[in-house]
Amino acid sequence: MRPLDLIVIALYLIGVVGIAVYFSRRQTTTEMYFVAGRSIPGWAMGLSLLATIITSVTFIAYPGAAYAGNWSLIVPGIMFVAVLGVVGTVVVPFFRRVVHMSAFEYFGSRFGIGVRLYSSFAFGIGHFSKMGFVFYLLALTLSSMTGWPIDHVIVFTAVVTILYTMIGGVEAVVWSDVIQGFVLWLGIIICIGYLLFLPPQGPHAILSDAWSHHKMSLGSTALRLDQPTIFVLAIYGFFFYLQKYTADQTVVQRYLIAKTDRSALRGIALGASLCVPVWAAFMMIGSLLWSFYRVTGEKLPASVQKADQVFPHFLVTHLQPGLGGLFIAALLGSAMAMLASDMNCLAVIGVEDFYRTARPQSTDKQRLRAGRAIVVLSGAAAASVALRLAHSQGTALSIYYTITAIVAGGLAGLFLLAFLFPRATRAGAIAGILANLVFTVWATLTLGHGGRYSFPWHEYMIGAIGHIILLVVGIAFSYLLPGGTPLYPDRTLWGWLALKKAETASLLESL
Repeated sequence: MRPLDLIVIALYLIGVVGIAVYFSRRQTTTEMYFVAGRSIPGWAMGLSLLATIITSVTFIAYPGAAYAGNWSLIVPGIMFVAVLGVVGTVVVPFFRRVVHMSAFEYFGSRFGIGVRLYSSFAFGIGHFSKMGFVFYLLALTLSSMTGWPIDHVIVFTAVVTILYTMIGGVEAVVWSDVIQGFVLWLGIIICIGYLLFLPPQGPHAILSDAWSHHKMSLGSTALRLDQPTIFVLAIYGFFFYLQKYTADQTVVQRYLIAKTDRSALRGIALGASLCVPVWAAFMMIGSLLWSFYRVTGEKLPASVQKADQVFPHFLVTHLQPGLGGLFIAALLGSAMAMLASDMNCLAVIGVEDFYRTARPQSTDKQRLRAGRAIVVLSGAAAASVALRLAHSQGTALSIYYTITAIVAGGLAGLFLLAFLFPRATRAGAIAGILANLVFTVWATLTLGHGGRYSFPWHEYMIGAIGHIILLVVGIAFSYLLPGGTPLYPDRTLWGWLALKKAETASLLESL
């Protein structure tokens, strides 16, 4: 790294940490530490959602995926906006009404404490994997820039991020995210400009080369389930983001920190609408990188062995001193802000779903202390995942999609069971969970074996089918088993619509 780049990175990180230090003075209760006193404006919450979704997986893995193949892996991201259009206006105000801090309180109110703990645990396992990818790709970038061993970089960044998370609270995370949003777009524009105008052949040569070689294609349109076709990726994306909106603590926590229902809806819509252009821009960077090295004839060094390493190499070798540092600083700050958000949300569920259940008489001060301890433990676990990934093969984005499909836990199916079926019972939910677990274990163990009793479709389908199995089995057992008494059957879509109708009628009468 050039000295000016290092100076820019250092100043940027000092600024981000300074924000955390400033807001740390207010983090004296769990209400402030976990939901910021429910005082965040909608637009800031929306930019925070963007930063939560846009991580180092986006910065490095999306260009890497497009460089190695095409734009097919952006298809699940398109479903992020599509699912919001279907569920957003109902789910956001509903969760603001029925939960206090943890999204999994809702499953507990419908199906009991056992189902609540299962859903919270399943979410936590999946998020450990996600955090591990963020640590890994962050370390991969730094290692490419400095030549330091990637394992050492993972440990160093984990220590720094855990310390930052402990003092910041969700309020500091949100306002750091706001800054990240503006710097993110500045970095994207600079990089695309360099890729288009740096080659002497000009922008037309780069774009036409990428287009003619199908580097901007969304992939196969075949109706096959054994390949990562558009159809398979759309199914994966629908269920992944349905789970994101309904059973993901990082997103539900964004609902809760907003001042009002209207500001929460506007914030979620803003964040979702910004995600797809950002994903597309990073995919474009990957395609342009592929054409850049083809058209110019420039050779990549032997140290660049993975597609995920190409973009970091380009940044440090072609951007002017200071600009490369600015982009890498944005990557570091974005990753740290996202990790801080994830660690904070894991602390929420650890405290609210587990610690508070085990120690119902604990004080708020004790719960805050437990939350900070969970931050440390979750960060250390994520770093261990990153160390494992550092010695794996394949592009990070494809590995990430595979793992998230397998460890989805059926939570989207569980939400549909709880929300759409008033007669759903605890026994039905437990039966659905067990059926999903049996299916997931079988499909994962037999995947790719090719035998008669092996899972025949692509690994991205495992999570989607698991959600459906949980829902269908849950409905069957709820309706067929005698004696089951539904808990809070009014906490469903139908109960919510009846409540809103009654509120509207009351308002009209008062006028």
